[in-house]
Amino acid sequence: MKLYKLNTHTRGCNKSYDADLVMNLKDHPNANVGDVVEIYAPDEENGTHLLLQITEFNGSCGRDVISIESGIANAFKMRPYSNVVMRIVNPADVALDSIEITFKDQYMGRSEMWRLKTYLTDTCVYVNKKIDYNDMQIRCQVYEMWSQGERVASGVITEDTKIVFRSSTSMVYLFLQMSSEMWDFDIHGDLYFEKAVNGFLTELFQKWRKLSCNHEVTVVLFSRTFYAAKTLDEFPEHMRDCLQQDYKGRFYEDFYRVAIQNERCDDWCTVLGQLRKLFTSYQATVLRYHERENMKIPPATNSSATQGNFLEVLNISLNTFEKHYLDRTFDRTGQLSVVITPGVGVFSVDRELTNITKQRIIDNGVGSDLVCVGEQPLHAVPLLKFHNKDTTLTSADDYSLPHWINLSFYSTNKKIAYSSFIPRIKLPLFGSQLTLHDGVGEGEGEENERHFLSCNQSEYKHNSLFDYDAYDEQIFQPLPAQSTCSLQRVVRAKKTSVPSLETYAYRNNDWENLTPTQIPAMRRKMSDPDIHHGTSAMLAALQPDTTNLSESLASEKNSRRTIVSIAPIVRPGRALINPFDPSQVTIKLTSNRRRWTHIFPKGPTGVLIQQHHYQAVPAKAPQAGQQKPLQQIQNNCQTGSNNNNEQEDYGCESAEQYDRVSSHSLLSKSASSQSFVMGDEKMDFFKRRQSSLMNAQPANVPNLTATQAKSYLWGATGEQEWTPAITTGVDWKSLTIPACLPITTDYFPDKRSLNNDYVISDYTLLPDDVNHDYAQSRAVYRKPLSTEEVCKEIVSQRLAQGFQLIVVDEKPPSAGGCSSGSAVLPVKPPCEINKEYLLSIGRIFHKISLSGSVITVTGYRPRHPYPPINVDYRYRFHAPQHETYEISGVNFTTEKLENFNWNHMDLYICTRGDVDYPLMESLKYWRYRMYLLPRENIVTKIASCQRCDIFPDVTADNTREQVEDFVRLIEAVSKLKRQYARKARQHDTPRITEKHHNQLNSPQQSINVRPKLENGRIPRIFPATDAVAAAGIAARDDQDDGFHVDIQFSPNATLAEIFEAMKHPVNGVGFFSQTQSLPSCTFLSYDALMWLKTRLNNGRHHPLDLLEAMRKERMICHASGDWKKPVVPGFVFYYVVQQDKNAKDYAPPLGDYSAFVNEWLEIEFQGCSFLWHDEPVTTPVPNFLRDCPAPQSWTETCSNKRVYRQSHLEIDVNQKSDRMEWGHVKHHTVLQPRFAFEIVVEWVTSSGPIVADLIGGWMRKANQFNFLVSVPADPMAEPFTKKSDPLRGPIFIPLCTTFLPNGAALFEEFPEDSRSDRMLFLQEAILAKFGFLPCVLEKKFSVGKDLPKEYQYVHCTGNMFALIRCATNNYQVESPILQEANVTRCVYGHTNNTNVPKKVGFLWAWNHMIPNKKWKAQTINNSADGELFQLKMLKDFREFCSNSDQRLSTFWAQSQELKRRAQKFENNNNNTEEVKIRA
Repeated sequence: MKLYKLNTHTRGCNKSYDADLVMNLKDHPNANVGDVVEIYAPDEENGTHLLLQITEFNGSCGRDVISIESGIANAFKMRPYSNVVMRIVNPADVALDSIEITFKDQYMGRSEMWRLKTYLTDTCVYVNKKIDYNDMQIRCQVYEMWSQGERVASGVITEDTKIVFRSSTSMVYLFLQMSSEMWDFDIHGDLYFEKAVNGFLTELFQKWRKLSCNHEVTVVLFSRTFYAAKTLDEFPEHMRDCLQQDYKGRFYEDFYRVAIQNERCDDWCTVLGQLRKLFTSYQATVLRYHERENMKIPPATNSSATQGNFLEVLNISLNTFEKHYLDRTFDRTGQLSVVITPGVGVFSVDRELTNITKQRIIDNGVGSDLVCVGEQPLHAVPLLKFHNKDTTLTSADDYSLPHWINLSFYSTNKKIAYSSFIPRIKLPLFGSQLTLHDGVGEGEGEENERHFLSCNQSEYKHNSLFDYDAYDEQIFQPLPAQSTCSLQRVVRAKKTSVPSLETYAYRNNDWENLTPTQIPAMRRKMSDPDIHHGTSAMLAALQPDTTNLSESLASEKNSRRTIVSIAPIVRPGRALINPFDPSQVTIKLTSNRRRWTHIFPKGPTGVLIQQHHYQAVPAKAPQAGQQKPLQQIQNNCQTGSNNNNEQEDYGCESAEQYDRVSSHSLLSKSASSQSFVMGDEKMDFFKRRQSSLMNAQPANVPNLTATQAKSYLWGATGEQEWTPAITTGVDWKSLTIPACLPITTDYFPDKRSLNNDYVISDYTLLPDDVNHDYAQSRAVYRKPLSTEEVCKEIVSQRLAQGFQLIVVDEKPPSAGGCSSGSAVLPVKPPCEINKEYLLSIGRIFHKISLSGSVITVTGYRPRHPYPPINVDYRYRFHAPQHETYEISGVNFTTEKLENFNWNHMDLYICTRGDVDYPLMESLKYWRYRMYLLPRENIVTKIASCQRCDIFPDVTADNTREQVEDFVRLIEAVSKLKRQYARKARQHDTPRITEKHHNQLNSPQQSINVRPKLENGRIPRIFPATDAVAAAGIAARDDQDDGFHVDIQFSPNATLAEIFEAMKHPVNGVGFFSQTQSLPSCTFLSYDALMWLKTRLNNGRHHPLDLLEAMRKERMICHASGDWKKPVVPGFVFYYVVQQDKNAKDYAPPLGDYSAFVNEWLEIEFQGCSFLWHDEPVTTPVPNFLRDCPAPQSWTETCSNKRVYRQSHLEIDVNQKSDRMEWGHVKHHTVLQPRFAFEIVVEWVTSSGPIVADLIGGWMRKANQFNFLVSVPADPMAEPFTKKSDPLRGPIFIPLCTTFLPNGAALFEEFPEDSRSDRMLFLQEAILAKFGFLPCVLEKKFSVGKDLPKEYQYVHCTGNMFALIRCATNNYQVESPILQEANVTRCVYGHTNNTNVPKKVGFLWAWNHMIPNKKWKAQTINNSADGELFQLKMLKDFREFCSNSDQRLSTFWAQSQELKRRAQKFENNNNNTEEVKIRA
């Protein structure tokens, strides 16, 4: 065995030592680049084995020497200069089954994950290896690896390795269920609330800190209040808006208290204090919320955890999560909702809502964790008990064990001195308290104790001579053939009701009188379409399926003494679930069941395991093989930290990672390390185990694996059998670094099922033909996608929308030896096919096959889709900085995934985003919305001022700089360069801007570049490098606009003279460098106007009139070649028509206006004509007091009536990506100073990090006098609006309108029909004083002139929004549901009156898209408590609007004074003119 001397090196210090492993080729003549080698110390055959891949050979290494990167050597405890064994190994022997990769502070879409998986295939990895995928600009790190049932420290990723992506920057919703048990004590004497907050949350936040997670967190306290009332009439009017009734007719109301919203913290301890404060008053506030003086209100009680609003909470978070594509941020990935309950994991739920929740959670791929701080019961949980709506008939209770909820039980490690016994049930409460706490037995609770025991039979059974075993055997087994009597045909009209035989029987203590004729059989809805059905009425002739269930009813066992067996129970056609023995029921495997399974590692027996489940007691012999993965290795990781009931505490050792020693295996073939920071006190994780658990499985193990068609009912994997001995700990890994939905799954229906249960449709795409047609008709030629790129992009799009690639282990026999892609199940003979991909989401399957130049897309959708369900839900919520619990409503609906228009999407990809296939809302494309705002220095002054209304009126001094800055930004967005934009040198070659375009002619052009500027002159547009220097220049010569001022036109200069000077290659208007689809000599109308202004002696010529005259004389024309387009000032392209057509660099215009505007952004400038033409100064009379108020925004005056326009956008400007990336930019058509300018980037075929890179570049470009701020799609998030976040809402700030002396009304002197508009302008003036800028929006409603006008504003810091809703005089709402609730709830107080509202005010909302740390940075330094700038603004704005210190009155008086002065000035002017005339 040859030994090598081990050296270490540091990467980056030496160019020749830039790999993990460096060695000499002469030592290894047979080795190749890409081979995998195993390195270990010769004396420790069973010790640490490190696998590395040869990436390069290096002759300078020396003979018999290998060098390893020093960080790796330290982690694997390899000493420098020691001797090691190195041998080449077969990658298949060290292949990984699964690997977990973590990433932070970046957005990685699902198609990027797939590309990363492809990139990592056939590479060697080790624990904590940092992976940089430069093509996609993705940074991530290896976290954990599994091979052959054990955790390992290094290995090789192959095609079959399952890659799990975990994000330490996710969007996390923490919901605390404030049910009545929160005020109960646990066995250690702590309140359950203390256990939840001081215990669980404290530990969770510590783990986040240890792993340096940076989640964006929302914390919500929620509860349900029941009211003891029989009818709605018992409630006063103000309470009725939000009341709901449950299946028993009880009235209830749900409350949500948002404690923290979208925050990121380094230290979460302050949040715990806030939660404790809320806890003290929570119950009193909620139960007494509606109390008013002299008003009787039905008594209110807090519900128990079982009766609470658990599913509603999950759906509320889903309403936010499923809109992830709207408010896309680039610094987080992943979504997780965690419900923390004091209960035990049992919930009483509505069947329809369960189906909605299940489908939405599975389809959206959202992680949902349930953490119980109660004791774990002795039956399987989580357990959903369906509402038994059937009270008259006897019917059995029906349960469901949801596999889509990841359950954890949190227990403290306190010890009781006198006992180690931990009770797992809570003793029942006696007496009338039951009604308050259990919510089950209302009406019966007041009766005596004897009846108490029978009223809640689902939890406690009374002692009697009744033979329970026989009864159980009878109820939990398939229908016997003889029981299908004629009664079986009775069908109830009420389909949703659920039979509950025990309920009826126990309540009436009436077993003896039961006979078959009294128990009509009932068919009913299935609780879960996945449950495997036993014999049904129609198949009554068949023998019952007794393989999975106890013996049939007719068996001898049942002939023991029992009253029930005399009367065989007639039940619906399938076995009910027994929560105490769920393994008796198996369900048929579906894609839903396997959707998340690829995040679980395989245990030693080949079964997928959940690492937080462990076995307290050794299982019985038959289960030995099954339970081995769960056996507790008691001393595995007993470190001094908090261990939940002696279970492992993932995350107690290392600062960087969890202590990742699982409960059942130590190390595989190559060795395993769990952290770079390893302490000596740890057990030696690296020792290779002598006996592997991988020996053959016992034959009697009922082992379910993915390949079988059945799976267990309980558990997330469906492969672990439930036994009472399984104890569930806390899944810390899921709660700290949640997994993203895996990109692979392994279920595909068999042939028979495909034919019977699915509708098949297919279409073919011929990308080459399509591209040929479309590429020619574009304004800018772009290289089309190849057929293979189209195919890959089609798969990417499906992954991005939540599909998963199906990897099937056994290839069907027909496949032959075909070469295939990564996720492949070949079906046709190999000669025809190049690649085939199978994908699935829910019950929808797609097969994409590429054969030559033809792509075939085959879709399988269910023949009998689930009916769409819509649940209308009303609730009260209290968001931060709000003063009350406000009403809101939301719809929970299942999405019809089969209706997604994939054909349109595929053609959009084929044509590279052509205008014929626009992105539609239903395609769920991603978007990033920004406002360009002026940079105001005054913001910093707010810190030192007592008040915030210090913003002056608009000033011209830096409007000029802001417009210049804006032009620079739009140039960057358009990837254009004006020729004088650089400090020009003679004969500079203009930059080529188009990615695929090379049409540049010789450097000697007819348009010469300007000669070097005179000393001391500032170039017109600074290049990025000079921006800093330029920013420091304050004083400027008025005439200096960067143009070489060489000529002044005399007042009688002719148009032709001016035109010739304009064309001058050196001193004329700057032209753009040659760019495809722009004609030669193209300039901006804004540049031409500024150029003319400096050369006209403010004579009678208006620069705009001159340009228009030139256009009419056909000297210049719009750059598209369209003569009809008049000259519009702004970032609008025009070109010189009269130029040498024979010059070699001459380029004609396109001649197609619509194709032109699809490629280039054109923006009109409004309200800044004073920049190019001196205008008389007018006295500033406030708009609300003018005789003729000016219009509110440019929409009413601009030449283009469209508010937005869309253009094509090349996204990968730095050419980093390995895919074709493009998108669209939607923008305002007009720029007006003191208005927010909106830019939205939209994309589907781009990678998150690449889009982030592009936008980051823009933000740096616009950084001098403006800045870009990210804003949400729905800033106000008003209740009852479809896309809004259900837990966000605007704050209403009323405006005092009665501040005039003697209670006089405002605007009395003006005509009545103008008063509502004047009120709007008054509100606008107040907002302007506080630094708000108007945002122009598209009108929501085209019809209905009497609908309220809405105007939105954004603060100049981008931190908050305001909205004014101005009602017209005869305002009457037509659709009461949406609008009335919306308008009245938000703006006009709690009223159902739809008539003219009386309240005037503002809606105020926060911009949650601004990263929280920036938000927090703006604290007011000199305030006592470091008050946040934003909160100071809100407080001061409220005070101003309520006229405190007479501030509003003063403002009114000042405005009236301005008007008086203006009138006086005007009168003086008129008098002077009259005198002149007379003279």
